[in-house]
Amino acid sequence: MLFTLFLTVYIIVCLLLLVVVLLQQGKGGDIAAAFGGSSSQAAFGARAGATVLTRATTILGVLFMLGSLALAIMGSSGGFGSSVVSGVGAPPAASTPATAPTTDPSALPLAPATTPAPATPPTAPPDGGRGGGL
Repeated sequence: MLFTLFLTVYIIVCLLLLVVVLLQQGKGGDIAAAFGGSSSQAAFGARAGATVLTRATTILGVLFMLGSLALAIMGSSGGFGSSVVSGVGAPPAASTPATAPTTDPSALPLAPATTPAPATPPTAPPDGGRGGGL
């Protein structure tokens, strides 16, 4: 509830800041002022008195920065939503073998004795090895 109210106030501050900045008059009259070609020798143009719009810009700018910081803190403490991976469980632990393999040859079981199969001589092809067909 508090987060939603604070977010609504923050959005209103953002919109007001946008309107106030767009209502202000520019310092230069042409495109050259944007690239540092203004006729004034001052660093940021001639110093003018603080109007209602410049004061409103300052106040709304400070509220914008403080509001974004507060919303970030509220969002990270669980005030809004949760992490994307919050419902995912931990991966299963790696299983370990019941017995470790041994390198001692006397501990290995004996294999049954088998006799090797007799070797058969290679047989010649029926055509005598000429590769002839029909």
